[in-house]
Amino acid sequence: MFVYLSKKIKVALPNPIPLDAIAWNHEHGWIACGGEEGLLKIIKIESDKGSKSNLTMNQTLEGHNGTVKVITWNEHYRKLTTSDQYGLIIVWMLYKGQWYEEMINNRNKSFVTDMKWNSDGARICIVYEDGAVIVGGVDGNRLWGKELKVPLKRVEWSPNGKTILFGTGTGDVLVYDSKGNPISRIDLACLEGQAGDHNLVTLDWFAGNFGYSTPEYPVLAICYESGRMQLMRTESDSKPVLVDTLMTLVAARWNNNGNVLAVAGKHLQEGTNRAACVIQFYTPLGEHLRSLKLPGSNITSLTWDSDGLRLSATVDHFMYFASVRPGYRWGFFSNTVVYAFNKPERTEHCIVFWDVKMNGVTVKFVKNLLGIASADDLCVLSTKAEDSSGQYVLTLCNAIGTAIDSKYIDIEPKFLAMTATHVIAASQECCFVWNYKQSRDSEIRGSKKRDEKIFHIDDSPSGGKDTDPSKFKKIHTETIDPICAVCASDRMLMIGRESGTLNQYGIPKVNLEMKHILKCRPHRLSLNCNSTRLAIIDIEGLLTFFDPEAKRTNPETRVSQYGEHISGFERKDVWDMRWADDNAELFAMMERSYMYIFRDLDPEEPIPSSSYICNFSNLQVETVALDDIMRAPEHPTKIHHTKHEIKSLRDTRTLLETVTIEDAYTYIEQNPHPRLWRLLAESALSKLDFEISEKAFVRCNDLHGIHFVRRLLQLEDKQKQQAEVHIYFQKFDEAQQLYLSMDRADLALNMRKKLGDWFRVVQLIKSGAASDDKLLNEAWNSIGTYYFDRQRYLEASKFYAQGGNYGGRAECCYRIEDWHGLEEL
Repeated sequence: MFVYLSKKIKVALPNPIPLDAIAWNHEHGWIACGGEEGLLKIIKIESDKGSKSNLTMNQTLEGHNGTVKVITWNEHYRKLTTSDQYGLIIVWMLYKGQWYEEMINNRNKSFVTDMKWNSDGARICIVYEDGAVIVGGVDGNRLWGKELKVPLKRVEWSPNGKTILFGTGTGDVLVYDSKGNPISRIDLACLEGQAGDHNLVTLDWFAGNFGYSTPEYPVLAICYESGRMQLMRTESDSKPVLVDTLMTLVAARWNNNGNVLAVAGKHLQEGTNRAACVIQFYTPLGEHLRSLKLPGSNITSLTWDSDGLRLSATVDHFMYFASVRPGYRWGFFSNTVVYAFNKPERTEHCIVFWDVKMNGVTVKFVKNLLGIASADDLCVLSTKAEDSSGQYVLTLCNAIGTAIDSKYIDIEPKFLAMTATHVIAASQECCFVWNYKQSRDSEIRGSKKRDEKIFHIDDSPSGGKDTDPSKFKKIHTETIDPICAVCASDRMLMIGRESGTLNQYGIPKVNLEMKHILKCRPHRLSLNCNSTRLAIIDIEGLLTFFDPEAKRTNPETRVSQYGEHISGFERKDVWDMRWADDNAELFAMMERSYMYIFRDLDPEEPIPSSSYICNFSNLQVETVALDDIMRAPEHPTKIHHTKHEIKSLRDTRTLLETVTIEDAYTYIEQNPHPRLWRLLAESALSKLDFEISEKAFVRCNDLHGIHFVRRLLQLEDKQKQQAEVHIYFQKFDEAQQLYLSMDRADLALNMRKKLGDWFRVVQLIKSGAASDDKLLNEAWNSIGTYYFDRQRYLEASKFYAQGGNYGGRAECCYRIEDWHGLEEL
């Protein structure tokens, strides 16, 4: 995933008022924020397809006098509940596009520290600083109340609404049932070694409304001001995930599908006494993903939108918005987009294979999915084995999700890469290389040649017996410099390490060729089509390039070394990039909400887009809008797949329409590419300029096109040549009209016959263009076969009858059980 700041809003004008609380309505997109002096606002931001966003609602709600401390939405009933520092609770309702007070409540004894609606919006639990608990209904009636006799800080419902968690002023977390009866106390292992009271800042239990990323992952976050966090699967989890964020926390929230936890707080900058406002992002297993620094001195709260694509935080008197680019599990191969998502009613991952050309969808369910990679005409799925062996499985699938081959491995495939011949799976310590192409070929030939290799990242493999999996003993040997990025080409494997070391291995031998030192910690690596340039996106989203073959002399040792950074090129906030498959100097990248296409480090004009790049070939970039697809993942449409032509292709089209063929030929000679030569060849063909078209076909190595031009030269009639060109461009109606105008109905019939368009053959014969009874009977029978193949046996029988095909008619009668008709035959 990647995250970047995208917008800043000053809520109170003209006087700055510090903000204290914020909440985003997931159902309708309203954002409520509150602060000092009773400030409470509701805004709504609509984003267009580009980078701009518009404020469609901006209403100030009046009713509070003190600082608004707690804000919570009831999305099912379109209600907003707020509370201030004096304990005043107001329930707001929407009426004719405006928000109004519906109910007001104040105990006048203590102030509200937290309140939460349960998952169906039927009940609200309110906790006070003096230990009072009130549970009420959506209609305002009090269901029950209780005095816990301990200061309370936080409250949270379980997803099923049967359990309530209470966080006390001393940091304890108490478990009660929905009627207010005590059950247990959570064992807080994250606080071991810390004495005294602990300030609890967050209880957040992911409800699973959009499904769970993995059923075994933690969903309950318990966070303390000291920076300690405890992530639990249930309230009685005996093996929680413990995290120390090393910062002072103020809030934490799960995203829409529970696979990212955003944690807001202040981090003391090294070498200074100044604390910076930071949002850190973690996986449910406590692995750090990203950090986002925010301007300002005091961050107070944060909230996610409904899709997990935007995040908002209150800092001082501003609202900051950050755009999030999720790390989807997906791939693209053979005109097919493969992607995974979760269904609320199923524990497995749902994997969709979407053919973007035919718009066909195939769905496959897989348990314990870890990753997806693709190349050529196959993809690989990495999963955890369902048995207790602790192994993992790499499964090769084709474009309709059918498993072609599989391989069991002993390392956890945290990083996955694929080429046309190899699958590379790496843990933080070891790398497994599977030559699946050789495996399939060996299976056909009956050979037992070894097709897999494994090595430890600290070793220097030679590609021989030291990479034999049967003799490998270091699977569980840890390293002080873990793997953090992997990529491969047809002849090179690159592995990046957290220290910035880059290991280069040869393919297919898998021998260590060289070690390079990078200036950053790589997050994503990508080699161009001839392996002469490596793109590096680091952990901060900075894109740089590295030349692994550049030779230089070390100024200190005077020793020749290979590999150096390409100077003069840096791009910030880059979250996706792809090299062209057929040109080593072309690449496309996504920077914030724009796509840039580069030729040898020179950019073209930016294109507004937040889609993911799936393919770059033939001077055309293909993107897929995964964000939009995930809103209805089982029903992707063609509008989610877009093709962008690069500037040279667009310019060539314009030149072919405005200048002579000779001038266009000169331009393409200066900017050669097979796609441009083909475009010139086709334009010259349409103008019957066979000399230029033959030269262009030669330049793009199109043997069929060369033979076609030479066959046209043998036709002396210009109209015949023009008709053949129409057929080449699949303009069959124009070709037919041209043949008929030449009084050559026989050529029109022959064309339709070759195309298998028997309906048009019958039409031509009936119009008097020809009188060939034998051909007419063949046409009737072919049409009958057309309907027969589609199980439309009544229509097939009628056409078989007109063609005198008694055998076909008998088969149709048999299929529809027309025994009387069969008897007549």
